[in-house]
This record gives sequence, C-alpha cells and structure tokens, in this order.
Amino acid sequence: MSVQDPWSLHLKSSLKYFVLMLCVCGFVLGGAQIDPQPALSNAVTSAIGQLALAQAAEPTASGGQLRINGRLVNGAWQQRRELVGIVDGAISTQLGVDLGSTRTPTQQPVTWFAPPNPTRLTLPAWHYQNSRYLDIAPLVRQYGWQVTTQGSVLDLQLPASQIMTLRQGRQTWGDRLVLDLNQPAGWQVSPAANSITVTVDAAIAEAVIKSFKLVPNNNLKSVNISSNAQRTTLTLTVANYLHPHVWSLAQPNRLIIDIRPDALQPKEILWADGIQFQQRYVALNSQRFSVHTLSLDPTRSDVALLPIMAFPHRASGIKPPTDLAEQWQTTALINGGFFNRNNQLPLGALRYNNRWISGPILDRGAVGWDDQGHVMMQRLALRTTVTAKNQSFPIDLFNSGYVKAGIAGYTGDWGDQYTTLVDNEIVVTVQNNQVSQQRSMGTAGQDAIPIPTDGYLLVLRAFKSVAPVFSPGTAIAINQQSQPSDFEQFPHILGAGPLLITQGKIVLDPQREGFNRNFIEGKAPRSIFGLTPSGQIKLTTIQDRVGGRGPTLAETAQILQKLGCSEALNLDGGSSSSLYLGGQLINRHPRTAARINNALGVFLTPPDPNRP
Repeated sequence: MSVQDPWSLHLKSSLKYFVLMLCVCGFVLGGAQIDPQPALSNAVTSAIGQLALAQAAEPTASGGQLRINGRLVNGAWQQRRELVGIVDGAISTQLGVDLGSTRTPTQQPVTWFAPPNPTRLTLPAWHYQNSRYLDIAPLVRQYGWQVTTQGSVLDLQLPASQIMTLRQGRQTWGDRLVLDLNQPAGWQVSPAANSITVTVDAAIAEAVIKSFKLVPNNNLKSVNISSNAQRTTLTLTVANYLHPHVWSLAQPNRLIIDIRPDALQPKEILWADGIQFQQRYVALNSQRFSVHTLSLDPTRSDVALLPIMAFPHRASGIKPPTDLAEQWQTTALINGGFFNRNNQLPLGALRYNNRWISGPILDRGAVGWDDQGHVMMQRLALRTTVTAKNQSFPIDLFNSGYVKAGIAGYTGDWGDQYTTLVDNEIVVTVQNNQVSQQRSMGTAGQDAIPIPTDGYLLVLRAFKSVAPVFSPGTAIAINQQSQPSDFEQFPHILGAGPLLITQGKIVLDPQREGFNRNFIEGKAPRSIFGLTPSGQIKLTTIQDRVGGRGPTLAETAQILQKLGCSEALNLDGGSSSSLYLGGQLINRHPRTAARINNALGVFLTPPDPNRP
C-alpha cells in the first residue's frame, strides 16, 4: 500500500475552444446595445447555424450574472467579437425558452412565444471550457430585446409585459391555467412537494386577480397570486405526484401552465460530440417512469469522467450538487456513492487518480474506469493486512466512515486529521513504516489526531488485545490488494450498490451487499451508472412513475435493461438523486435536491488540480 503518493491529476488534454466566426447581429463593445431588427428569415437563421467553427482567443467580455428586466440571476455569458452567448441552462430556466431536440451540438432549436406548429428558431451554439453557449441574436431580433453589458452583468431588457386575463380549464389529463399577455415575457418554474411556483416577468392588475375564481377540484387545490410592478408570482397547491409543464404560444401571446402526472416532454439533445442528453418516459409493464440520461463516449479524448468530492483535500463534507458542479466547473454531474448525513463521511469506495479517498465496504458493487474508455463493474473488496512483530492482522476498513470492531486505517487522502468515530478507540501513529505513538482515546468525536504526511494511522476498535503488538518503535508493513484484482488497473473507482446488471443479466442481491429491508423494498428516485455492450456510458436518473413514487430496485434494473445496458450499478438515490448539465439540474429543481458528499463529474476541460 502506498501512503505517500503525490496528489496529482492525470487528465486528458483540454477540449479546443470553438466559436462562430461570423454573425449578423450588431453588438458593440463598451456597454453598447444590440439593436433590435426585424425577425430573421428562416434562411438567415439557418445560415447562422451553419457558420464555420474555428479556434478563437479568449472571450472579449464575460460574466456570471444576468439582469432580466431588473431581476438579477446567476447565468454565465460571454461576448466574442460580434457574438453574445448565454449558457443554455440559464436561457431555459431563467427565461423559459424551450430547448428542442437536436443532433447538431452547434445548432440549438428553440421555441418561445411562437405560433402553433412553428418553424423553430435556431440559435448557433459554441463550447468554451465546460459550458455550451447559445447565440441570443435571433431572440434579440425576433422579440425586440435590448442587451447591454454592465461589467460582469449582462443586462437584458425585454419589452414590458402585462397579464391581461387569467383562465382555468379542465382537461382529461389534468388542469390548465392560461395567462393571456400583451407581450412575451420570461418565466421561471420552481416545483416542490405538492406545490408549484411560477414567476412571470409581467405585471398584473388587481382587477384581473380579483376576477379570477378558482374552480375547485381534486388536483388543483389552490392558487395564490402576488405581484409587483414588473413581476407576478403564482403559487399552486396540487395533489400528489402532479407536475408542471409550462409553455407558451403566440398569436395571441399566452403562457400555459399544465398540471398533470405526465408532464415530462420527450427530447434528445446532442449537447457535445460524445455527450448526448435524453429525457423520456420508459414503460415497464403497466407503469411509466420519467427517465433522464446522459450518454457518454468514454473513448473520446475530449470527454473526461472523474470522481469529485465536496472538499477535494478531505473526505468529509457535503454541498448542494449545483455548488459542487460550479466548484469543479463540470460540464455534467451525477451524484455518486453513499455517505453518512450526520458526520458527512463517505460510505463506500472512492478512488481518485489511484488514491483511495474512501475504501470499499461490505463487498458492495463498484465501477472502475480509466482514461482510455475501459470500464469495469463488479462487487469490490479491498483486502488489507498489517504485519508487526511477525504477526499479521486484517485491516477491515480503509479510509472509511463505516465502523465495526477490528482495525481501520487512515491515510492523508482522508484529510490532514482523523476524528474518532466510536468511544475508546486506540490510535496508532505510523511514520516511515514504524510506530511513533499509541494513544487511548475517549468519547467519539472529541479528539482529532493529525495524520502524518509520512505515514498513516491505525485505529483499533474493540480490539485492545492487539495493542501491545503496535508499541512505539515497532516496524510495520502493509499489504493491500483489490478483489477482484482487475480493479487494480483502474485509477478511478466509485462504489455504491447494489449491483444491478452483469453481462446483460439482472444480478440484484441487495442482502449480500448489506442493505436493509426498507432500502430493498422502497420506491424512490434512483441514480444509476450504466454501460452498453458497445462501451457507451449511460448516467441515468429515474424520478417518479406516472401517478406515483419512483421505482423499486428490481424495477430500476429492468428499466436499465430497456435502455440497452449490459452492466449497471445503483448509486445513491432519493433526495440525493441529481443529474446536472449545462448549468442546471435537469431531473429536479435545485431546492428539492439534498446536499451530497461526492459525485461523478463529466469534463470537456479538466479541472485545475490545485484549486481548493
């Protein structure tokens, strides 16, 4: 076992930056504005989307915030010569622009206040580092937006909008609210359990609010309306397992809020070469489940997959998944393995560039991979022994928040110190392969012991009988081997469980991996690492079934089979289940996502290894 490996990154080379060389929009540097022009013809829009790509220098201006009619929100943007682009996630979540399916990463069809059955606008797109930017010129021209730069803020001024009427309708599938507007307006949706908040960048007269009378029914319980001079908020109370589909129409301008059990709109977006996003319903027997998938080509040199931690230089700690993605500047992210929410320590394998941040537990399922596209999924154990005074003992746990009687080992990859996890531990400090100190500890959590940079700690739990063997000055030898041994070749490993599919067959055996009955029988959102026979990685989340809770473990395995996976591993789920792409969570709203300890990050540009 090596305990002194340097903290280094062996990552693939960065993706070359691409940008559109030409565009018909007229953006002037220094805080000038894009002048609105007549709507672009389909021919011109298509021409923009077909412009050649070339390497370019750094952006001439950029920032991380948008101001939309006075509303300051997060959203990356950049200016390149005549181009002004906003990350696709911000355009979608902050303005309500619908991103349509596309097989071309450099062209993004969109819909926003268009007539029925429209020809979609196409926004030219380019990638920079780990983000995808959409050229907003077609939207500016079609809808009369005014755009200026104010330092790191991109100011968007949309024509002032007014909600003229508010109507309710009952459909066979659920309920509908219709807002009639005099001008198109941006909107944001924030769903939670049994409530939905829709905020519209439009004013509403008090008379319109008073004239609206909710027709009570079993699905839509209440509608609360509040407003100021520029913005209107509708808070809807709904029945269980109902979701919003908010969309817009023109001629006349309408914002439609559909409340239904099957609100997910199928789409498939080739986000970048080697990264494809898909959302759809997958049928299983008589049930339908909402499924979001990122399909990755791990053989591409410009797509990197890495385990990432809430705090890179220590094992403990949790963060919201969006904060984790921003911290590491990931292109995409899916939550990773299990952890203890009380002490925020990982519970399972986490290996990062050949360094065991956290060791495996209970022979649970794990996935290992390298930078050449090789992937392995199997139940994993780490067999470690310590030898002193011609006696050998198993180290049952290695860099782990899981506890049991016996010996546990902790290296500097765990952090710069170890805090006791159970009462009355005996902590043995080893430096330069020799015991330097032995200490008896008291109450759990009361003592923090430094982990030496030139060694490690051995922690004896309910195993006092072996303490004399590890007296100061004793020479120590460590031997460590992964089982199966094939895992040794993979620099990156993530453990979770249970293992779902092997060689195309369901091998689900949660009892063997130490999961309790509630976990086994429960219905909950799931996150899964899947692999197809061709080697394509499918990072997948499964949320609710239509009209009910998420899948069981058995249903999860069957769904992954339907997605074409020959190998599949269950990851942490429930409130942790999070899939992130393009600056936004795409399977749930951020406020419903729990904080997590670790994740799998997808990169087009590898992270800075020295960034804390």
